[in-house]
Amino acid sequence: MLNKLINLVVSLGKFYILLGRVLFRSSIALRRFDLISFQIRFLGNYSLTIILISGLFVGLVLGLQGYYTLRRYGSEEALGLLVALSLVRELGPVVSALLFSGRAGTSLTAEIGLMKAGEQLSALEAMGVSPISRILCPRFIAGVIVVPLLAGLFSAIGIIGGWIVAVLMIGVDSGAFWSQMSEGVDFWGDIVNGFLKSLVFGTIVTQISLFMGYTATPTPEGVSSATTRTVVVSAFSILGIDFILTALMFN
Repeated sequence: MLNKLINLVVSLGKFYILLGRVLFRSSIALRRFDLISFQIRFLGNYSLTIILISGLFVGLVLGLQGYYTLRRYGSEEALGLLVALSLVRELGPVVSALLFSGRAGTSLTAEIGLMKAGEQLSALEAMGVSPISRILCPRFIAGVIVVPLLAGLFSAIGIIGGWIVAVLMIGVDSGAFWSQMSEGVDFWGDIVNGFLKSLVFGTIVTQISLFMGYTATPTPEGVSSATTRTVVVSAFSILGIDFILTALMFN
């Protein structure tokens, strides 16, 4: 038990040291916009399909569940507000980050781990090129940018899914659906806070993915184990941080 606790503290120390080095060198990496834009396209395209499909089905389910819950109280017209707040405040940032970690995050871990196993990182160091500046920083910046964008798409397509169920399938008035949503959703209190959540999740998930790959044992088994840890640690981190951020942002 004591050894596990010590290993956890050591791993956390290494994680934050690497995070500090990545943040410090990110200002230099910003000059290589070509590398960053390539990673943005790669990570975005890699996760886009699953984000859109998942967002649509989550919106459909929210529409059904929300309608039958609100109908008990005669408040069916508030369905649009319920769907929008659920997605913008909570489900959009959280589910998008979870899907990103399982899809793009594991890809980042495997990519960095295989580079380490193939001694590509060591070769860069031998040539006087920092692997952190060249390899990690562009991927880190891209992940921080992509996750909020994916969360926004997830929420938007989810709201459309809720509208499909509410208006086209159940028969809720379309005007009431949109008017209740526009009146009840606050830009600063809901949309901006949801964006900040997704920004924090993007930072944490991307750094976890890079850290697991950078510290992976340079063997096929080690890389495989690192990708599994990426998903598990990211999920726990997202859910735990989500509780803290929700308590702070929404009192």
